[in-house]
Amino acid sequence: MRAEKKLIVNELSQQIGASPFVLITDYTKMTVTEFATLRKKLRAAHAECHVVKNTMLRHAAKEAGLSEFDSALSGMTAVVIGDAKADISAAAKILKQFTKDSEKNKVKLGAMGKQLLQPADVDAVAELPPLDMLRAQLIGLLQTPATRIAVVLGAPASQLARVIKAYADKPVPATAGGTA
Repeated sequence: MRAEKKLIVNELSQQIGASPFVLITDYTKMTVTEFATLRKKLRAAHAECHVVKNTMLRHAAKEAGLSEFDSALSGMTAVVIGDAKADISAAAKILKQFTKDSEKNKVKLGAMGKQLLQPADVDAVAELPPLDMLRAQLIGLLQTPATRIAVVLGAPASQLARVIKAYADKPVPATAGGTA
């Protein structure tokens, strides 16, 4: 491999290794304007879309430990990678919506960490709520048991206090016929 190509492969391999996810898409029949629009939308989600030669992407993926990409590397290929703040759900949503609107740019394959994602898996990830909302739901779930424990632990004491108060407020029945 020539030195220029080796440099490109090394840089791409580092980007793939540093990205929390990698999505491989087909950009057949996309115009330059459509591709620019897609890139702009992905940039808002802290992701980048690059057109890459299949052979270079194949070598870069192998260096990054993703040799499973070989089967998806045919035709016109673009790779979507994210930075440290990137959310795969947001990027997958953008790709799914773009595919729906333009009937172009189909996802071929993906990876989240070292986990391989088929196109159906990427669609499922696109249906997930954003990462911030998932975090909020998780915190809510973690706080709920603590609140319930406090209520359950406080319940017997409050019930006992109500029974004592009800007993104290109960009128003393009068006896018929006097004292014995």
